[in-house]
Amino acid sequence: MVLRFQTNPSPPKPAAQATTEPRLVRWLLTGTALGFLGLFLLVPLLAVFVQAFASGLGTYAAAIIEPAALSAVKLTLITAGASVTLNTVFGVAAAWAIAKFDFTGKSLLTTLIDLPFTISPVISGLIFVLLFGAGGLFGPLLEEAGIQIVFAVPGIILATVFVTFPFVARELIPLMQEQGTDEEEAAIVLGARPWQTFWRVTLPNIKWGLLYGVILCNARAMGEFGAVSVVSGHIRGLTNTLPLHVEILYNEYQFAAAFAVASLLTLLALLTLVAKHAVERRTERRLVPDPI
Repeated sequence: MVLRFQTNPSPPKPAAQATTEPRLVRWLLTGTALGFLGLFLLVPLLAVFVQAFASGLGTYAAAIIEPAALSAVKLTLITAGASVTLNTVFGVAAAWAIAKFDFTGKSLLTTLIDLPFTISPVISGLIFVLLFGAGGLFGPLLEEAGIQIVFAVPGIILATVFVTFPFVARELIPLMQEQGTDEEEAAIVLGARPWQTFWRVTLPNIKWGLLYGVILCNARAMGEFGAVSVVSGHIRGLTNTLPLHVEILYNEYQFAAAFAVASLLTLLALLTLVAKHAVERRTERRLVPDPI
């Protein structure tokens, strides 16, 4: 006969609280944060939609389907698509080079990636005017070749690419540095070619971080105003993006139309937040170890 002794487990210890502040203080701090959030974020967002539909659904629809508004939507999508594509290629290449290799000028490249964060968007647009404008450094050569950069779509894309290119690279660099080079080196030892290593090893490991950077880059590209305002020329129906179109409508006292178009940008911002939250949750689930 085998005797089995069952011992009563000791009662679980209460979890230690992270803070020792009184409950009243925690409620006060939480209420202050929520009140600030509602006053400076939720109320303005709600006001945009209230003003957009204040004159009725017909006025709202007319402002959206107006040819100038549709042209602004089209140009915004083109600019964002081009900027995201170029910055994705640059961001992956820069992150891969900085995280996986040692080379001369590595620290300089890392510093230059943050340059658009330190320069005002208006100054960024002015730089392209000084470079590619009629009186700029390359202006006469471009004019002789029949190429127009400033006050045209190419200038808008260049300015948007400049102010948004850190987003993808800055999301990938710390991620790829943390992952190291062990898996890539193992793949090369097993006979994988460089492109095979990238597509089958590196890219699957960074796909969620890459998607997160693309979302942030796209959001900034669609909402960019300062740099685009300088290089666009504000030509209605040709070089106006959605933010510029909103400004023109508001300056012309077409408030209902201005808020209607602004609501489109607000919806894009909300969709971006939803996509950002979904990617964050997906990334967090991947970081949580499976229970044994």
